[in-house]
Amino acid sequence: MPRPRAAPKHAYHHGDLRAALIDAAVQILEKRGEEALTLRAVARHVGVSQAAPYHHFADKVAILAAVGEEGFLHLSAAMEDAKATAGRGPRDILRALGVAYVRFAVRHPSHFRVMFSGILASRDCGSLHVAAGRSFELLLGAVLAAQQAGVLIDGDPARLALYSWSMVHGLAMLHLNGVAEGPAGVLGTIDELAEGAAEAIGRGLEKRPV
Repeated sequence: MPRPRAAPKHAYHHGDLRAALIDAAVQILEKRGEEALTLRAVARHVGVSQAAPYHHFADKVAILAAVGEEGFLHLSAAMEDAKATAGRGPRDILRALGVAYVRFAVRHPSHFRVMFSGILASRDCGSLHVAAGRSFELLLGAVLAAQQAGVLIDGDPARLALYSWSMVHGLAMLHLNGVAEGPAGVLGTIDELAEGAAEAIGRGLEKRPV
């Protein structure tokens, strides 16, 4: 799901300042990295007083948490869209969710890095955890449906969901670090690798006749 671009300075509407500040934070992360992100820099980007961001965010960690929450909300929406267009087969749904996860990371790298950064684990961010839980619930639901359909091995569905998540998350991080496709892309495009990883997950967890 494309992220709305930031409004020009002074162009945000009353009540939209918080959203404008979050969008500005994402743009700073994209262009200059986390070290450059401060509430003062965000205020300058939006064109408001240095004190204005503090009405919405206590500090840098708080605005990072908001970026992470927004990312998880967009990720869940992307996974919902993938599920809706994947067909009815439980294998198809699992494959589509895995591919959607990697594609989200590729298209929203700044969100994705913040979503899984250690800084967020250092604070109680309730709404962030709720948003993160929603995306995992989508995967867990797909695993449960596949088990009930008899196409996925028995076992703790939460563990199977975690194993599946780990593979696509690892691929996404390898891509963001510039190593997933191999030298000159010899291993394939990230879309091809995402499809392959999702297929491997399904085959690896497939229930076979005894």
